[in-house]
Amino acid sequence: MSAYPLVAGPDPLDTPALGALLDELRRRHRGAICGALLYGSCLRSGNIFDGLLDLYLICDDYGSAYEKRRLALANWLLPPNVFYVELEQGEQVLRSKVTVISLADFRRGCSRAWFQSYIWGRFAQPTRIVYSRDDTTREELEECLLQAAHTLLERAVPSAPPQGSVGGLWEQALGMSYATELRTERGGRAAELVAGAADFYAAVTRHWADSLAFPFAVYDADGECMYRSRVPAVTRRLSAALWLLRRLQGKLLSILRLVKALFTFEGGLDYIAWKLERHSGEKIVIPDRVRRAPLLFMWGFFWGLYRRGVFK
Repeated sequence: MSAYPLVAGPDPLDTPALGALLDELRRRHRGAICGALLYGSCLRSGNIFDGLLDLYLICDDYGSAYEKRRLALANWLLPPNVFYVELEQGEQVLRSKVTVISLADFRRGCSRAWFQSYIWGRFAQPTRIVYSRDDTTREELEECLLQAAHTLLERAVPSAPPQGSVGGLWEQALGMSYATELRTERGGRAAELVAGAADFYAAVTRHWADSLAFPFAVYDADGECMYRSRVPAVTRRLSAALWLLRRLQGKLLSILRLVKALFTFEGGLDYIAWKLERHSGEKIVIPDRVRRAPLLFMWGFFWGLYRRGVFK
């Protein structure tokens, strides 16, 4: 039985809408979906109609998941692929960001084998498996999710203070992972995430405390979960250099994924504008020239948004 901590809070599965969406997505991807993960704000609130539903679809392989070979190739060259999907349910509309990745890439992405934190940093947070083809797949997905937390923890501790609260440790760890991408979320997102899932982070930290590459202990003090580490100075210096490299590499990969999104699903520019508006609070208008020739004019457009602080 997996040691992955149960996610507390409201159950978003108490509505048939999510089941209908998953059925539609499995149909679109030709029965190649072996698992589906839900994380993010809708999981935390328990209301799948509140904002944008964050779904990760785990497929057997890219060739089986797509009719169009260019989509399979794009997913293989730079995983994952991201799509925007809407499903009308009566008077409500279920809006979702659907991400597709193969089981093999997801397994590697949660492990130390991936240098970049795109997967292991993202899934070192409460996640619910909302669909699995069978018990074996569910167990493998739970092991991957646990491994993601281990990978981020082991790579973050050398850059954290030698002792402190477990909550503070995870705030810094998630913050470092966020900094490797072009993010639009407001400041304090990591603190908000950790505060809402304190039991989850205490559980995964205790689970992996004895398996890190350096001495690390978890203990309670005055009702708070604390940690103490002993990391060699050379490891700390190396960690700082590696996180700097991840930030540089991650920003570039984020730009490449934005470019890929323009060609992997319809309405890509409108989705990007909607996402930027939602998180920044600023009105984003796509110029006509960018719509006509995105590869030619999007660079200056996004540079202007970056200078305005819309994302960083």
